[in-house]
Amino acid sequence: MFLNYFALGVLIVVFLVIFYGIIIIHDIPYEIAKKRNHPHADAIHVAGWVSLFTLHVLWPFLWIWATLYRPDRGWGMQSNPQSQLQYENLQLRIAELERQIKTQQRSDTDNTQGN
Repeated sequence: MFLNYFALGVLIVVFLVIFYGIIIIHDIPYEIAKKRNHPHADAIHVAGWVSLFTLHVLWPFLWIWATLYRPDRGWGMQSNPQSQLQYENLQLRIAELERQIKTQQRSDTDNTQGN
């Protein structure tokens, strides 16, 4: 009789450990996102709860989503000052081309009005 109650107690303890273990594991991506001040931390948390019902199929994607964002760099994996310089150079070139187009249009307008 004692062994029956002991086995029942062991089963209940194992069930509770597995149940709460799964809940704790599903929350790992949210904890990562919260620690990194992720802008979508709440969405990751909700998706973690949804993944409980999909047998954690979404869970690896949530982990990746949570780890992609870094407060110091944002979404980019590396900061590249050269690309910023290229961007500024392109903006200057576009402004110069727009200026040339306007002067070209003015001269065309002046030529057509003069004829």
